[in-house]
Amino acid sequence: MRGNLASKDAGYRAAGREADGRAQFPPWMKFVFWVLVAIALAAAVRRGVALLVPAGDGPPQLVALDRYFRAHAALTGVHIGFATVLVVLLPFVFRRGGSVALERAFFVVGTVVGVTAFAMSVDAVGGWLERSAVFVFNTLFLCSLGRAFVLARRGDVAEKRRWLLRATAILLGIATTRPVMGVFFATAPLTHLAPRQFFGIAFWIGWIINTGGIELWLRAHRGAAEGGQV
Repeated sequence: MRGNLASKDAGYRAAGREADGRAQFPPWMKFVFWVLVAIALAAAVRRGVALLVPAGDGPPQLVALDRYFRAHAALTGVHIGFATVLVVLLPFVFRRGGSVALERAFFVVGTVVGVTAFAMSVDAVGGWLERSAVFVFNTLFLCSLGRAFVLARRGDVAEKRRWLLRATAILLGIATTRPVMGVFFATAPLTHLAPRQFFGIAFWIGWIINTGGIELWLRAHRGAAEGGQV
């Protein structure tokens, strides 16, 4: 088993060295990636703290949201815990010559995140609109992750990375929803919209931006994903 992992690690490093001369991710893409990673981690930490140390006061809408997630504390804790690990693993997955063990961990943790996301959407804050967004994009996430896993087993590094990029864009789509939600919260005094009314809209907007954006980029730069690292 160790010999198999060692040989696969060597193969991954060789593929990474071979890709050194190929196109890289552009600076703007790396910048967006790290910004979304930071937003995702900050949101996870904030939610975790709110679960452990309930706030006594604050904006009524945020207090109500904290109360909602505390009512589902166990499931929320498992989901954000595994999602945090998944986001932390992202930079290592896209490093040249990355470890096959870390990549396998990414596939396992990603599956748990996808399954718990479905479970959390059963009683979604944004109702059917949020549930529909989770169903569509979480299904795409798990399919992309599964496709990348199959390609990794076949040793097709280039195509595997393309599907990992699709899965990553969807994963970080939840971070893209945060600024969108911020706009809705900021304009709530004017629009009188509650979280249950705009959460689903924010989810759709965030995931459409990320999923559509990465797909357009992949189709326009077919070889760029092969050697890129963040």
